Parts: sequence; C-alpha cells; structure tokens
Amino acid sequence: MSYWNTNVARHPGILRAVPAGCSTALDVGCGDGLLVRKLASAVPSVTGIDKSAEMVAQARAQSDDTFVEGDFLTADLGAYDFICSVATIHHLDFEAALTRMRDMLRPGGALVVVGLARDASATDWAATIAAAPIVRIVKTVRRAHGPEGMPAMQPRMTYREVRTTAQRLLPGVRYRRHVLRRYSLTWRKPS
Repeated sequence: MSYWNTNVARHPGILRAVPAGCSTALDVGCGDGLLVRKLASAVPSVTGIDKSAEMVAQARAQSDDTFVEGDFLTADLGAYDFICSVATIHHLDFEAALTRMRDMLRPGGALVVVGLARDASATDWAATIAAAPIVRIVKTVRRAHGPEGMPAMQPRMTYREVRTTAQRLLPGVRYRRHVLRRYSLTWRKPS
C-alpha cells in the first residue's frame, strides 16, 4: 500500500544516503514496512524491526522481507551497512538507541535518523509557527495519512538536546531541521 505523510516525505533522502555497495540494511521502527520495501529495491538484505505486533503483522502481509517483532534495544540483530529510523527514536531512550545504532553499523556504513523533537526556545516556536501554513497546505494537497494502528507519542527531547546529544555520540554528524516538523541526523561511520 502506498501513502504519503510527513514521515514518508523523508524517504527519498534516506534512500539517497544508502552507501554504494551496501548489502545489509536495518529499519528501526519499521511500522508497516513501507521503507523496508523501498530499501529492498536497492539493498540485497533488508530487515525491519518494530515493537508493535500489529505493525509487524501489516508489514509481513505486504512483503516477504524480514521483519522482527521486538524491542530494538534488546533484540539480537547483528551488524549492518546501513541503518535508518523514521519517527521512532523519540519512543526509545534516545542516547541508548543512538549508541546501539552506531555500534551495530559496520565501518564505512551510513546511519540516517529522522525524528521529532519538542519546541522549547523562541527560535523553535518561530520556526514552527512560520512553517504551519506550509505544513497544513502540503498535508491537505498530498492527502496525508498513514497506516492504521501506528503508535504515536509526543517527543520529550528538544531540538537543542537532540542536536547536542547526537554531536557527542556521533562526531561529525550532520543535523538538519526540516520544514515538515522533523529533524534528520546523517552520519558515516569511519572505516
């Protein structure tokens, strides 16, 4: 099933970040498997993990890719050339999850995290308010929706906390705040 929402809007950038020669990829918080299915067209072995039994059932019903129902922080998963996560890390202990992603990544591999954060400063609020009409229009025009049963949670960390923690854990990480109420972290593990 194909659909569009502010998470799916980040998929093209994630797919562009897949390193050349990538043979294994992991999608943390894979939901119904939409991004796993897209990655599978470029990567020979793709695994999706999600804690929601309902989401994993939807994913398995739509493809033969590998889906693991479980807690990313404790599941036995292995090592990967590419790891991505969209709108999931705020459901987890941020530092523990980012550290585990970093450690599971093979040397030379790439990591992309797209997340949500909480507005805390005047600058944060100004950016959100300025983007609100654009977000509303884009969501209306694109008929934004997602799969039924997708777990939702408000982010606890601020944009500043996300950026500062990511810079400490992933030296050289590229942090970017996006108009459609998301940020992204892009990082290559040294070879």
